Amino acid sequence: MSQPPRNHRTHRERNGGDHGEKRERDARSRRDNPNDRRTDSDRSSNIPRGSQRHERSVPQEEHEDSKCSNICSRRGIFLICAILTDVLVLICVVAAHMSQMGMSAMGMGGGSFIDSIIPFEGTELQQVRDLDMQYGQMRAPGVYGGVAFSLTFGALSLLFVVSSTKPAHRLPRKLLIGQFAFQIIGAVAYVVAVGLYLHFVISVNSTDVCIRRERIYARNGYTWMNCSVGGGDAAVALFGIITAILYAIGAVFTGQTLRDLFRYSKDRSRYEAEQRHQPKISQNAPLHPDTYV
Repeated sequence: MSQPPRNHRTHRERNGGDHGEKRERDARSRRDNPNDRRTDSDRSSNIPRGSQRHERSVPQEEHEDSKCSNICSRRGIFLICAILTDVLVLICVVAAHMSQMGMSAMGMGGGSFIDSIIPFEGTELQQVRDLDMQYGQMRAPGVYGGVAFSLTFGALSLLFVVSSTKPAHRLPRKLLIGQFAFQIIGAVAYVVAVGLYLHFVISVNSTDVCIRRERIYARNGYTWMNCSVGGGDAAVALFGIITAILYAIGAVFTGQTLRDLFRYSKDRSRYEAEQRHQPKISQNAPLHPDTYV
């Protein structure tokens, strides 16, 4: 009665032993045959295409997000604000010049409607034209200089913003040093430019041409056309000072970034020097006889 189960058990043990020996032979043949090993590229070929496309899209989105985060750093934010105030300075320079041109800015003598609202006639009209032209020519250097100045600093600021798409430790050191120097120069230059602009406007307004022009306009009720500093010129000075402050604060943050990078490079070089001087135990130690290479 007990004999058949014992024979069945021994038959199963023999089969198990045969299977174990077969597995060992297969493992030994795979270890001896490197061509049978599947490479990473063969394994990746079995991955569905949709998952590969998804894996490729995720790093691209992270790369775009990192660009935006690097541009919108503290240095980048103050440079962007400086660009906006540069544009405001440019607009105010042109607006201040147009508002001080008087009747010449309205296209005096160009149509019947404009002729009907202009109170000047005859020789007085010709005198106002001549005075407006002379006054505009006297203010022209300040307008052209202000436009060129604001455009130059706005374009350079935009260039530094666009070039800061990488993290600070991956940017060229010369670029950060140039940005630091540019912001210091911009802060000082805007303060000097605002002072020179106001001095130029006051000197033009104190000339005999401006005084005669003011009297002619005042006789006909245009008291706002005077020789004092106008609202447009005051706006130019205000936004110029704000731009100088933004450049100064941005220079402070850029200097802090440079200081942190210098510390990082110093610590990294010291760490690498320590690693080179340490004894390489893993390479000099003898191999254990049971270790598989």
